[in-house]
Amino acid sequence: EWGKRTHAHTAYACLSPFRRVIIIIYFSYLRDTLAHPQCLDYQPPFKPPYHLEFCRHYEKLGCCDQKMDNSIAMRYWDIMDLIGDEAYAVCRDLVKDIMCQECSPYAAHLFDAEDPYTPVRHLPGLCLTYCSDFHSKCHSVVKYLTNSRTLLETCEKDRSHFCNLINLSDQDYCYPNVLRNNDLYSSLGKVVEDTKGCLQLCLTEVANGLRNPVLMVHSGDDTHRMFVAEQVGFVWVYLKDGSRLEQPFLDISGEVLTTPWLGDERGFLGLAFHPKYRNSGRFFIYYSILINGKLEKIRISEMKVSAHDMNVADPHSERVLLEIEEPAANHNGGQLLFGLDGYLYIFTGDGGKAGDPFGKFGNSQNRSALLGKVLRIDVDGSSIDGKPYKIPPDNPFLREPDAKPEVYAYGVRNMWRCSVDRGDLLTGYGRGRIFCGDVGQNRYEEVDIIVKGGNYGWRAKEGFECFDMKLCQNSSLDDILPIFAYGHHVGKSVTGGYVYRGCESPNLNGLYIFGDFMSGRLMALEEDNKSGSWKEKNVCMGDTKTCSFPGLINHHHKFIISFAEDEAGELYFLATSYPNAMSPFGTLYKFMDPSRRAPPGKCKYKPLPVKLRGKKVPFIPRECKNILHPKKIIWSCLICLHCKKYFSML
Repeated sequence: EWGKRTHAHTAYACLSPFRRVIIIIYFSYLRDTLAHPQCLDYQPPFKPPYHLEFCRHYEKLGCCDQKMDNSIAMRYWDIMDLIGDEAYAVCRDLVKDIMCQECSPYAAHLFDAEDPYTPVRHLPGLCLTYCSDFHSKCHSVVKYLTNSRTLLETCEKDRSHFCNLINLSDQDYCYPNVLRNNDLYSSLGKVVEDTKGCLQLCLTEVANGLRNPVLMVHSGDDTHRMFVAEQVGFVWVYLKDGSRLEQPFLDISGEVLTTPWLGDERGFLGLAFHPKYRNSGRFFIYYSILINGKLEKIRISEMKVSAHDMNVADPHSERVLLEIEEPAANHNGGQLLFGLDGYLYIFTGDGGKAGDPFGKFGNSQNRSALLGKVLRIDVDGSSIDGKPYKIPPDNPFLREPDAKPEVYAYGVRNMWRCSVDRGDLLTGYGRGRIFCGDVGQNRYEEVDIIVKGGNYGWRAKEGFECFDMKLCQNSSLDDILPIFAYGHHVGKSVTGGYVYRGCESPNLNGLYIFGDFMSGRLMALEEDNKSGSWKEKNVCMGDTKTCSFPGLINHHHKFIISFAEDEAGELYFLATSYPNAMSPFGTLYKFMDPSRRAPPGKCKYKPLPVKLRGKKVPFIPRECKNILHPKKIIWSCLICLHCKKYFSML
C-alpha cells in the first residue's frame, strides 16, 4: 500500500500547477468528511472466508483475509523476537492491537490512506491517552514499527509531540475510541440506510456516449464481453478492460424503424444469445420495421456471428422467424430471453394506443392474437407446417383451437424488461423464475413473475385494481396478481430489473432491483421466503461520504431505460438524460454496495481470450463527483478527466 502511495506522489509531481490545485481541493474535501468503512486498498470491508488466528477481533467484518492475517502475525513475532522478555510482557498486547488496525474496517481512515497528500502513516491514528500509555511502556518498540525519521526522533525526545503526530483530529475515530462508537459499529457490514430507510448504493460509470441504450447482455461464452444495443440499431462490444471495439458487432440501422421524436418506443428492442452460442454462434434480435412505407411490424430474427471475426455479426445471416403487425406506434414490447428450459421467450406489447381497444376483449385477453403476450418457441428446429421454429410440446394452449400455440402467458400490457433469476448461489432458491415489469395505463405500474398459462389481467385490471369494470367482474378471469404495484405518484413507467445474484456485493443477494423510466427512481423488492410475499425497499444514491471511494459516483441520468447483468452476475442499469433515439447521452452504470464486499479473490475469474481484429476505443469517464457545489461541478469533472492516470495508479 505504501508503494502505491509513493507512485501517487510521483504522478502528482508531474501534474501542472492548475491540476495540482484541483487535486488538493478534492482530497482536502475527502479529509474533511467523516470516516466511513474503507480498507487500505480503497475498497469496502468484508467478512473473511476463514477464521482469523491472529487479528480475531476483525473476523466478522474487516479488511484482512487469512493470508494478510498470517502476514501481520509473522511481522509481529519477528518484532517480539527482537525485544527483551520485560518489554514482551508489557508490550505484546499493545503492539498486537496496533498492528491489527490494518484489519480494521476503518483502516483507511486510521492510517490516513484516504488522503495521499498527508504524511504517510506507518502507525494508525492513536487517541492521545492511549498513545501516552503506549509510549510510556513501549517507546523502545516504536523503532520496529516504523522507519519514519520524524516519528523516531520525536519518540525519543517528546512524548507529547509524538502522540500529536499520530493522533487523529476527530477523537471518535482514533484507536481505540473507534471500537467504542456504537453509531459506527451497530450496523457495520449491513447495506447502509439513510434516515428514511433508503438503501444507499453507489455506482461506477462503465460506458457513455450511447444513443438510447436499450439493453446490455452477455454472450454466455466465458469471454465476459458486454454487448450494448442502441435503439437506432447498433450493437457495440465492450471488453472487460472497459474499452469498446471500434467496429460495431451489428449495424441494422438501415432496417430499424425509429425516429428522433422524443419518447418514440420503436426501434431495436431485443437481443438474446443462444444458450449454446459458444459453439453455434447463433443469436436473436427483435426490432421495428416499416413495410412499403405504411405497414408497421415487429420482427424477430435469427442471426449468426461472422466465421472470420468473433466480434462481428454476419450481416447476411438473418433468418426471419416471426413478424407481427403493429396497429400503433407504441407498446412494442421488445424483450427476448432464453429460459432455463432452452426455449426462446418473446414479450410483445398489446398493440398500442390506450386501453387495448382492439376487439371485444382487447388483444391481451385474446389468445388468438400474438400481441399482449408472452410467447415461447423452440428455435432448434422447424415445424411441419413450414414455420422456422417448433412449438414446445408443453405450451399451455397448444391444443386449444382458438389460441395461438406460441402463447405461453397472456393479459400483459407492455412488459418492458424481463429477466431470468439465476437462483441463490448456495441453495439455488429462485432459479429459473422470470420477472417482468409491466408498464401501466393511468394509475399503476406492476412487477410480475411469469408462470405457464398465466393470465396477468390486462385490460380487465391494472395493477391490483379494476380497469375495465365489465371484464374485471368476469368470474372466469382467474388472473395472476402482481408481486408488487405502485401508483403514479411514485413513477409512470416501470423498467423491470434483476434479482441480484452476483458475488461482489453479498448484502444485495436476493433483492429484485428495478426502477422507473419517468421518475428516475430506483427500487428494490425483498422476498419473504416463508410467505412468498414481497416487500418494497427503497434504493437511493449514497451521500458523498458513503460513495467517496475512488471511481464511484452517487448520481445518474434520470431516464432509466434498462437493467442488465454481466456474465459474472453483477448488476448494471442504462439511463439517459434525454430520451431521444439520436441523442448520445446514454450511460451504463454498475451497482456497488459501499458497506460490504466479497472477500478478495472470491470473485475472480479468468475470461477466455478475445481475438481482436479492429481497434479498441478506450473508456473515458464523464460522470464525476460533485465535490464542491452543484453549480461548480465542472471542477470535479476536471479532476476526473485530467487525473484519470493518477487515479489508476491508486
